[in-house]
Amino acid sequence: MLESNKDSLKLDAMKRIIALIAKGKNASELFPAVVKNVASKNIELKKLVYVYLVRYAEEQQDLALLSISTFQRALKDPNQLIRASALRVLSSIRVPIIVPIMMLAIKEAASDMSPYVRKTSAHAIQKLYSLDPDQKEHLIEVIDKLLKDKSTLVAGSVVMAFEEVCPDRIDLIHKNYRKLCNLLVDVEEWGQVVIITMLTRYARTQFTSPWKEDGLFDENSETAFYESDEKKTKNGDEKKSYMMDPDHRLLLRNTKPLLQSRNTAVVVSVAQLYWHLAPKHEVGVITKSLVRLLRSHRYTPTPLFPFFSFSSLSLSGMFEPYMKSFYVRSTDATHIKSLKLEILTSLANEANISTILREFQTYVKSQDKQFAAGTIQAIGRCATNISEVTDTCLQGLVLLLSNRDETVVAESVVVIKKLLQTQPTQHSDIIKHMAKLFDNIAVPMARASILWLMGEYCERVPQIAPDVLRKMAKSFTSEEDIVKLQTVNLAAKLYLTNSKQTKLLTQYILNLGKYDQNYDIRDRTRFIRQLIVPNEKSGALGKYARRILLAPKPAPVLESTYKDRDRYQLGTLSHTINTKASGYLELSDWPAVAPDQSVRNVEVIEPVRRSIFTSTARSRSSPRPYTKGGKTGKSKLSKSSDDKFYSDSGEEKEKGSGSSSSEDSSSEDERVCVLESSSEAESDEEKSSSQSSEESDKSSSQSEKSSSESDSEQKKTTKKPPQKKTVKPTLSTNLFLRSYLLPIVCGPGERLHGFVSKQVPVSLSLFSLCILTPCPLSCAALLLQVSGPAFVPEKSHDLLHRMTGKGLSAQYQFPRQPCLYQPTMVSVQISLTNTTDHPLEQIHIGDRDPTGLDMHCFNAIECLLPEASVTVSLGVDFNDSTQAANFQLCTKEDQFSVSIQPAVGELFLPATMTEQDFRKEQGKLSYSSATITMAAENTTRQPISRQVATVANLGVVPSGQDNIHRFAGKTASSGALVLVTVELRELSAALITINTEKSVMGPMLLRDLKRALARA
Repeated sequence: MLESNKDSLKLDAMKRIIALIAKGKNASELFPAVVKNVASKNIELKKLVYVYLVRYAEEQQDLALLSISTFQRALKDPNQLIRASALRVLSSIRVPIIVPIMMLAIKEAASDMSPYVRKTSAHAIQKLYSLDPDQKEHLIEVIDKLLKDKSTLVAGSVVMAFEEVCPDRIDLIHKNYRKLCNLLVDVEEWGQVVIITMLTRYARTQFTSPWKEDGLFDENSETAFYESDEKKTKNGDEKKSYMMDPDHRLLLRNTKPLLQSRNTAVVVSVAQLYWHLAPKHEVGVITKSLVRLLRSHRYTPTPLFPFFSFSSLSLSGMFEPYMKSFYVRSTDATHIKSLKLEILTSLANEANISTILREFQTYVKSQDKQFAAGTIQAIGRCATNISEVTDTCLQGLVLLLSNRDETVVAESVVVIKKLLQTQPTQHSDIIKHMAKLFDNIAVPMARASILWLMGEYCERVPQIAPDVLRKMAKSFTSEEDIVKLQTVNLAAKLYLTNSKQTKLLTQYILNLGKYDQNYDIRDRTRFIRQLIVPNEKSGALGKYARRILLAPKPAPVLESTYKDRDRYQLGTLSHTINTKASGYLELSDWPAVAPDQSVRNVEVIEPVRRSIFTSTARSRSSPRPYTKGGKTGKSKLSKSSDDKFYSDSGEEKEKGSGSSSSEDSSSEDERVCVLESSSEAESDEEKSSSQSSEESDKSSSQSEKSSSESDSEQKKTTKKPPQKKTVKPTLSTNLFLRSYLLPIVCGPGERLHGFVSKQVPVSLSLFSLCILTPCPLSCAALLLQVSGPAFVPEKSHDLLHRMTGKGLSAQYQFPRQPCLYQPTMVSVQISLTNTTDHPLEQIHIGDRDPTGLDMHCFNAIECLLPEASVTVSLGVDFNDSTQAANFQLCTKEDQFSVSIQPAVGELFLPATMTEQDFRKEQGKLSYSSATITMAAENTTRQPISRQVATVANLGVVPSGQDNIHRFAGKTASSGALVLVTVELRELSAALITINTEKSVMGPMLLRDLKRALARA
């Protein structure tokens, strides 16, 4: 179905594939078939293909790399949705080798006209940073650019990228602070959350605290902000009030309307901002909005309740009027019920405690046992915090001891135990009542609590405690570990206070504990025996046994779990779990002195008047400066302007006025240098500069007269017009021009380096060799002098094994010589050997794959005798790709499928250039770099040159520094410049940098060089 011509069938097939992936099935085998449809014009089909590619790109890295060119083309698509989708998928392919491609795509998308594409580029920044953190500095430049974007669609995404990549770079926010505050209302909801959180951290570093105790605040802070800096006190003394920074007030004022947002996250973000930044008397504005969310949602968001719990502890008066909003509903989840109990307990005071306790009485009867136990704990907290109701709470808890539910009884015992520690002398009757219920309680924690109370206050119940110990001695072996430990403690305390009645019981229990299976109980038993039972081995510690075991214990403090969480930012995951989570950003303290607020001032740049070109050729170029007469400094419509443009005086005049187009390569329009006939060249030759004559002279290497004339002209002044010369092209000149000068096409933003933009004077015979077709040959590569190979590897590769080839054996190698058939081809030598006992006839090249593969085949070999060998030459245009060239090697009777797989280093031609030109071109190309540890024997110039030449067919560039080694070359197919730099550092470390416009070949070459230089 994927091979069908109908989009409906393809769409159905993709839906089935995505369904298989959703069910956990492996659909990776379909990757090649799916990738073919990435160029489909059907948007729905493209979306499904993109989903598939994102899923399997990491597993099928080699195949995913083949589809990158499609995504790169899609980045230039007129449809903004396609451009954004292509960037999204490209950034989702987590293959380190395409990091440079992703970097270039993000930079281009950041300047896209569509805000949706710019938003997608901000999302891609985070993905690229997680893939390669070394790109941080380059990503910060893109973030800085996107932060200046005025689109509300981009703001939230770029702030999220800022928080992920460089949250400590506060200086990037200064100039954009006021813009973000003003755009905040119009940003999409999740972008608002991110921006508010970031601005909260920013404000804590730039403004002084509004919580100063000695500061004066007006009730109407807005009036104080706009009208007066001072305020009179009641005594009539003038005292300077706290004056809030205008930018601080701007943030509070612009976020206040967001409290009416329907999104809970936005409201909570604004609430936490007010909590951390607003004066205390202004925090109350968040109350109604939070309560509104509590009432409006059927399923109340859980993150709201930690906010309520903490806020009610710190400022209980905020939510006290809305206490009934926190009453538990029967439909609430258990964790919501527990959080509401926390809030109600925090809101309890002398005025409303009776209402809350009546509510708690209803909750205790709930069928949810966990909730009922939590209610009993809440009653205990209320009894501890409000002393007026302590007795009432105790009486109510004692009544719960007769409840049929074991969970309620056990929790009541535990809470009563904690409350009795606060007033033990007044509640001996409660202890006796609990001892009577001991046999009916089965929960281990409750039984352990009763035993602890008996032991701690054994002197107040001298008759009941020994009887409880007797019962425990009978059931000791069947009790839980926590009950056994408290039984041993009770026996020790009774032995010290009433040894006559409990001596034998204590010895019996200690003997049982001595052989218990739990080592904690065995250790506790041995310790107690040595402590309380006197013998010869016991030391001085036995004298202090009573003081150790019967020491007064401090009463436990019953407090909320949300207390002391103010060290974390409110509303964050760290605040919710009370532990610092990964990625949490600390909220800094207020500065004592506010930093300079002028850093947030933005200079308003007045627009410069510029002329507009009406010419179609100039429609995409940058505008020229406006001149006095209302005319542009240069016009292509008049012949006089052309004269000035080509002449030296015109160039000097343009340089003086600052309007020379060669100074700004980014704004140059497309130029095509055409080799015309000699008659036209001679008519225009008087207008050319000496530089043009010099370059044309250099193209004729066999004319000594022309060379000497050009050298003499270089010494003369530019005011003297050059003399006419006619260059007679020879065979070498023709080949040179055909190889390097024919397709001189400069794309947008390019210019000829070292050439004047005019017609080159050549004879008509040269023009007959020219086929003026566009070619991606960069203009910088025209100046390179192609040199011979520095090293030719002797290693050969198997093309056809003699067993597979039925006696015909073939091996190939790369001689690194220019191909004689076509300059864009790579020369390959093939050695054919006949290992059979009969001659092989008609050895030739058959079908090729891909079909359009440009290959120059060798002439058919009529006959190859037994045990004979022959070497033939082959030319292959790999199109600057390491993709294998597949073809059939045929004999008269058989056909064998073979393939030539080139290493990336074999696709180059070595070149020489000066160090100055090297540095100049290096700054114009994108780069890939890596730091490695080199082998000890590879740290000098000769081994480095040998290793680099072994990996890649590059030429050596002279270097004036001993620790820096430079190599240059160009790709055979397109002539793209390739520059390699190896910089030696300390401790055998080296930095390898590859500069080339070929974003795929660069990382591949870097990988091979790293492997070669690190290997001994």
